[in-house]
Amino acid sequence: MQVIEVFHTIQHQLNASPHLIRIGRLFSETVLIEIDGEEIYLTFEKGRLIDVTPGPSRKTPWRFAFRTDAEALQKFWQPIPEAKFHDIFGLVTIGRGKIDGDILSLVKNLRFFKAVMALPRSVEGAVA
Repeated sequence: MQVIEVFHTIQHQLNASPHLIRIGRLFSETVLIEIDGEEIYLTFEKGRLIDVTPGPSRKTPWRFAFRTDAEALQKFWQPIPEAKFHDIFGLVTIGRGKIDGDILSLVKNLRFFKAVMALPRSVEGAVA
């Protein structure tokens, strides 16, 4: 499964999760996800993921970016990830992830964003 397809799956999972939408109800931003140089823009509106757009785009403004490599992301999405691959900050700690932009916006919505990024862990067979 391609990474963009995983983010479309995340979109459907999130939009079917009222408790996550409630947690993210104050989050209305665009986030850049970059995997091995491939850009994906996630546009959130009041906790809903309303758009998943492939990049690159110099015209799309984003609030913060999470950058990583495909192998690290695959390990992150395992149902029970190994140590340091269980969290986006764990990836940053081991040098396999980077966060840029408005860190305050991320921290204000950390519980929501981390839960959204971990959604593929709950879909059996979603990540091969």
